[in-house]
Amino acid sequence: MTASGLIALAAALCMAISTLGPAIGQGLTASKAMDAIARQPEASGDIRSTLILSLGLMEALTIYGLLIAFMLISKI
Repeated sequence: MTASGLIALAAALCMAISTLGPAIGQGLTASKAMDAIARQPEASGDIRSTLILSLGLMEALTIYGLLIAFMLISKI
């Protein structure tokens, strides 16, 4: 396998792994937030704002993976 093939494989793995973790985390976070809102509807505003902040931070992890994949692809 050539060096460019290995770099392309590394970029693909980088994107796959960097999206897998945050996707699972976002699903679990949203599920727990909906459970919390169902139990305490009066706290929905606080729960929703915390949920949006945490989802944004999780999404940043995926964007970092995308950035690293672009940097790897630029080496080909």
